[in-house]
Amino acid sequence: MGAFDPPILYDKGSYIETDTGNKVSRKASIVGASNIILGGKSIIQNGAILRGDLRRTIPGQHIAITMGRYCVIGENTIIRPPSRFYKGTFTYYPVKMGDFAQIGKNCIIEAATIGSGSEIGDNCIIGKFTVIKDLSLIKPNTVLPENTQVASYTIWAGNPGKMIGTLPETWQEVVEGNAKGFYGRFRSA
Repeated sequence: MGAFDPPILYDKGSYIETDTGNKVSRKASIVGASNIILGGKSIIQNGAILRGDLRRTIPGQHIAITMGRYCVIGENTIIRPPSRFYKGTFTYYPVKMGDFAQIGKNCIIEAATIGSGSEIGDNCIIGKFTVIKDLSLIKPNTVLPENTQVASYTIWAGNPGKMIGTLPETWQEVVEGNAKGFYGRFRSA
């Protein structure tokens, strides 16, 4: 991603821009919006589904999805809180995404945590309660089973997903630059 990359244009009426700079497609489905926190300057693309209605019923714990700044949720991606049957009750647990997290198209996400600077490629399935640490890369078409622990600075691929490599120490600067560049190029026509 360089300074001369072309802009990514969208029809002005097809996205809502919030006061904090979030750009949310009118064709995205945000269910239970009062239980979702967007950190700012994030993009939620066409067909994305965020399930904020799937939340814990414990008083004071109503937030289902928390996203940091400069996050991207790709087209037709579903994010829903992980769930389990616990002490005779079916309950949901929150999803937390750090800053600069990028999720590709056509993914199904039920992770507990997606760390800052993590990238998830297109067509991935991330199982319940998976913890993806900061600055990790999940290649396209990867399936991570329930409770997978993804370490920082690692690359994962396959079905089931396995660690296939590591990332350089400079990965944080690359990810942050890419995320800010994408947000800057994503604008109305």
